[in-house]
Amino acid sequence: MTATLTSEGYTLGVVGGGQLGRMLAEAAGPLGVELVVLDPTPDCPASALARDQICAEFDDPDALAELAERADALTFEIELADPDLMERVGGDAGVPVHPSPDTLRTIQDKLVQTEALADAGVPVPEFRGVDGPEELEAALEELGRPAMAKARTGGYDGRGNAPVASVEDAEAYFGDCSDLIVEKLVDFERELSVIGVKGDGERDAFPVVENVHETEILRETVVPARTDDDTAARAREVALDVLDTLEGRGVYGIELFERESEGTNEILVNEIAPRPHNSGHYTIEGAHTSQFEQHVRGVLGLPLGSTALRGPVAMANILGDVDDPAPAELAGYGDVLAMDGVSLHWYGKREARPLRKMGHLTAVPLGDEDAPELLEHVRDARGKLTFATDP
Repeated sequence: MTATLTSEGYTLGVVGGGQLGRMLAEAAGPLGVELVVLDPTPDCPASALARDQICAEFDDPDALAELAERADALTFEIELADPDLMERVGGDAGVPVHPSPDTLRTIQDKLVQTEALADAGVPVPEFRGVDGPEELEAALEELGRPAMAKARTGGYDGRGNAPVASVEDAEAYFGDCSDLIVEKLVDFERELSVIGVKGDGERDAFPVVENVHETEILRETVVPARTDDDTAARAREVALDVLDTLEGRGVYGIELFERESEGTNEILVNEIAPRPHNSGHYTIEGAHTSQFEQHVRGVLGLPLGSTALRGPVAMANILGDVDDPAPAELAGYGDVLAMDGVSLHWYGKREARPLRKMGHLTAVPLGDEDAPELLEHVRDARGKLTFATDP
């Protein structure tokens, strides 16, 4: 497209003002783009860097209409955004909404999401929709015990997902057995992900990365993934197929499983996020254009940047290591800043909670270090940090 930048620049309206909104604002500024965010939390993390915050619930129609009136385009950094409302206010204000509200509707329901992928020929684990104990029992008989049960809506960061071997297991975790998707448990070699990006007539993907999870929460990302070239090529191909099934510009986090099947490595899609994703945070230091800058470019219809790596990189999340909520006071901060090749990103949350994402670290090479060595380096850095205090 042909774009003109004036002294006023562009304004991007973002539903959600968490850490993703904060990093979007960091990336947008140098492009001449300012953010206005809508978030119900006063002084949300993004507010420190955005031009303004509209403090209101995500589904407040008046607040969302105000956001649309002040923006050149609308997007979201949280799936709790209301797709019907975003579509309506965007239409009323003549402002594009990206990714498409139709995509958000699909993603918000994990069963609908998985059915859409399967219908498009994208490989996914074997699955069943479940609504009640009898259907769950039948699904477990077909898929095996245990299976992975997921709430169809509302889950994130591992919440709303649990392996279950019986109706009793599901009732203990979910409260009942309704509105679930149950998947055959995947015996995977490793968890991979790809950050895909769609622009105005463009699509691309960052290199395939490897993720390390614990209790369903992402702990570390290793770039490039420790897999073979053929598997990485297949993962990229699957990610591009996913992009073809979804509508709207912007960044998509595509989580994948790599498993061995009949002597070859098979790729299965786990879940998709139609927004910047935790497993793409490494791109800030590790790629020529970060996922956040790509999202801003894509949503506004500006040309996409390069997805090439600058070199190997490793990322580790900084999680709340407290037993109960506590003030966000990070000890070891100076020790980490003194480490060469390590970058710290602080999300500005005021309260540390158990396993809450409070920031992240990246490690890049200063010499000929490879990805596994960088992973050890970033783990060492994370080990210096704590929110816990002595009794």
